[in-house]
Amino acid sequence: MKRSNTKHRLSMGFLVLLSACTAGPDYVRPTVDMPAAFKESADWKPAEPRDLQSRGNWWEMFNDPLLNELEAQVNISNQNLIQAEAQFRQARALVQSARAGYFPTLSGNVSSSRSGSSSSSNSSSNNSSSSHSSTNHSLSLDTTWEIDVWGRVRRSVEANRASAEASLGDLEAAKLSAQAELAQNYFQLRSLDTQKRLFEETIAALSKSLQLTKNRYALGVAAQADVVQAETQLKSTMATALDIGVDRAQLEHAIALLIGKPASVFSIPRAPLPSALPVVPVGLPSALLERRPDIAAAERRVMAANAEIGVAKSAYFPRVTLSATGGFQSASVADWLTVPNRFWSVGPALAATLFDGGLRRAQTDQAIAAYDGTVAAYRQTVLTGLKEVEDNVVALRILEDESRVQEEALQAARRSTVLATNQYKAGTVSYLDVITTQTAALSNERTAVNITNRRLSASIALIKALGGGWDSETLKGRAD
Repeated sequence: MKRSNTKHRLSMGFLVLLSACTAGPDYVRPTVDMPAAFKESADWKPAEPRDLQSRGNWWEMFNDPLLNELEAQVNISNQNLIQAEAQFRQARALVQSARAGYFPTLSGNVSSSRSGSSSSSNSSSNNSSSSHSSTNHSLSLDTTWEIDVWGRVRRSVEANRASAEASLGDLEAAKLSAQAELAQNYFQLRSLDTQKRLFEETIAALSKSLQLTKNRYALGVAAQADVVQAETQLKSTMATALDIGVDRAQLEHAIALLIGKPASVFSIPRAPLPSALPVVPVGLPSALLERRPDIAAAERRVMAANAEIGVAKSAYFPRVTLSATGGFQSASVADWLTVPNRFWSVGPALAATLFDGGLRRAQTDQAIAAYDGTVAAYRQTVLTGLKEVEDNVVALRILEDESRVQEEALQAARRSTVLATNQYKAGTVSYLDVITTQTAALSNERTAVNITNRRLSASIALIKALGGGWDSETLKGRAD
């Protein structure tokens, strides 16, 4: 038992010694100046419990079964995500490739050769020549193991693991982007569906107004100009309603592309735009470091670049290699694999570069510059994330106020249309007044729908800016 403990202590001491010899700096996450709170969220909504924050399928917050069904198809059918997933698998394979440096390499060789030589003698009495030939059979095993004294292999594994985690972060960021784009396209399409319904209701009302005007003209109480104006308004409204079909079809095609389906075999039935918006808890700015996959990916690239500095610096130290060779060698097949014909050799080797014209210095400087670049990219990604949150929080706050004012304008426009129509029937105003109020009412209806759609789009953008339902714990262990 004591011997086992002694061996364990020696092993741990050896590992500590090796880790102490690891070249290059140990990784420390770069510091970023983070505000205590988001500026724009101060007057927006009261703080919500973090339990309400979306985890996983964030789009389920909108309570739309068809949207849920479409979002589920993004991960498995979107070709861009399939490509990103293949790149992640490639990066993960590089981790395994780097880990192979921990182990010795073993190679075998079997050969059989026959060789000959000739010799001649010249004397005063005669000239003579002779030839000799020999056969050699060899079977050998060779093993070579580089002891990772200076941590070159460890730093290489560390760099490749961090790069693989960054690739996984890129994959998760691409997923989040595709999911957010699909949701925004989906609600934009629903906005057009709602506007299409508004146009259909308006066209029906304008058709009645045209018939009313024709009847009044037949009775001689309306001018022919009123009939022409009514027809013009009806036809122009119908043309605008038809134009909506172009935008809707293109949005439908965009959604088909996001879920990896041909546009020719994909369609979405009409449905109204939802009026209820989910509550999106904003949380603290510091949470973005763990919640956004693009920030996590940028931070892992810093980690990889830091490890590459260690790889570059390890080139200054000699490489310690253990090699061994053993096998059998004989001129006869019959006694080839016997003990008397065996051979072996074993021994260490120490190799160091004495002069390289400044190559190692240049490679180290390059690694340090690359690290500085990744730190700047990481900090810029964090700043961009903070900006995106602020942008969408202020958009939601102002759009909420705008929606309330627009609803009041819409109610006034509807009352104005009813009053103008009744006054026209009574003969106190011209039909131009009716057209003006009807046009204003339709414009306000469309504006209200557009504001609702913009609020939904801003909600989705805010969820994306906050990282969706993602967490940096997702990266751990998946790169191995």
